[in-house]
Amino acid sequence: MIANRSELESRLKLTENERKWFDSPSSLPLLISDQFEKLINPDDPSDPIRRQFVPDVRENIKIRSADPLAEVSHSVTGRLIHRYEHRAALLTTDRCFAYCRHCFRRRFTGLDSGPISDDEIMKAASYLKEHREVYEVLLTGGDMFTLSNDRLEKLFDALKSAREDLVLRLCTRAVASCPSRFDDSLMSIIEKYNHGGPFLLLTQFNHPVELNEESIGAVRKFLSLSIPAFNQSVLLKGVNDDADTLEELCNKLLYNRIKPYYLFQCDLVEGTEHLRVSVEKGLELEKELRKRVSGLAMPQYTIDLPEGGGKVILTTDYLEGRDGDMLVFSTPDGQKRLYPID
Repeated sequence: MIANRSELESRLKLTENERKWFDSPSSLPLLISDQFEKLINPDDPSDPIRRQFVPDVRENIKIRSADPLAEVSHSVTGRLIHRYEHRAALLTTDRCFAYCRHCFRRRFTGLDSGPISDDEIMKAASYLKEHREVYEVLLTGGDMFTLSNDRLEKLFDALKSAREDLVLRLCTRAVASCPSRFDDSLMSIIEKYNHGGPFLLLTQFNHPVELNEESIGAVRKFLSLSIPAFNQSVLLKGVNDDADTLEELCNKLLYNRIKPYYLFQCDLVEGTEHLRVSVEKGLELEKELRKRVSGLAMPQYTIDLPEGGGKVILTTDYLEGRDGDMLVFSTPDGQKRLYPID
């Protein structure tokens, strides 16, 4: 595990921007798990895993919001965010096994808020019991699997007791960052509470190299319990902003029974300007990717609008207009087709 400058310098020759970060570090601390550390090519300053986890002084450019999705104003308890009518997000902890430099929750992550308390669990459970319009809860943070087994069991027990019908999304990058966490004792707890409203596994793999024997093995433990897996990638400059990488990632996910669900536009959070791909380029990549992969392997290119505006799907408009009583479409490979209006 890399958690300070000396450990990082013993592994990598730092670039000027990486060195400068330590002179005025951003609020998000340095932490790279052993699993991700061993994936970094130390001789490549543009390595895609390095880009995601090694801090850069450009993180101190603060021209954006610390809370671009307006989560604070939509918080109904200290840890529960109710921004969409039918789903809510519960911040289970501020800790992760590795801190992604593109984290959109930098206002919270890694700032010693700590694991969710018994009181915070009960407040969230009470709110969900009263608000029956919520039928999905995202267990997020931070990474929920940094919690102890005892804390996870208390969390699951409280939520399942309050609402047996709740769909619980287990949002984690730990299957990639710390796959050894998913040992028999943890999976027995998951199996114990895998009843009523289903568990869904929500992963984050951003580059094909992250899908290795260990991480795939961790996901398979959920699949063996009939818990489906969905992946949420973030479109990142120098990491996956080319069609070849995205094609390989999406097909590799699908092959391993992980549905490519979202390809997120990097949020407008402070400190991430150097990692953000333009929407125009993102749309070009979406158009090209749609030519290359099947519908099952195609994620939804999605932007989470500022100020709590919600998620919007971004895609090429194949409907060009009308010609008399016919609609005019372009095909993904650029040809024209007509379709009757009625």
